[in-house]
Amino acid sequence: MNIRAIRGATQVSANTPEAIAEGVKELMLALMSANSLTPEEVISVFFTSTPDLNAAFPAAACREIGFSSVPLIGSVEVDVPGALDKAIRVMVHCQSEKSNSEISHIYLHGAAALRRDIAQ
Repeated sequence: MNIRAIRGATQVSANTPEAIAEGVKELMLALMSANSLTPEEVISVFFTSTPDLNAAFPAAACREIGFSSVPLIGSVEVDVPGALDKAIRVMVHCQSEKSNSEISHIYLHGAAALRRDIAQ
């Protein structure tokens, strides 16, 4: 079994607890499905949010979909002028039999523009 890091991001519609929760759940479920993972295989999850998203913690929404035993943490993304707004990024550390080239990095909605080189 290998340890892998999987990247992803999404852009949410608004700075509300509902929009943040919906975006996190959609992102995490897509990332987990694309990489055939269960929460038991996840070592840790690190979220960042752009400074304009402060209505809710992304980790709280992640706990609601089965990650209550997984270490989760969040931080504020660097406030770069002109950068994508309302963005939530994630890095998932997990155990996987997949090689690095088989890992699917997931970028949803406007966040697909962040990493066109690896976005699935």
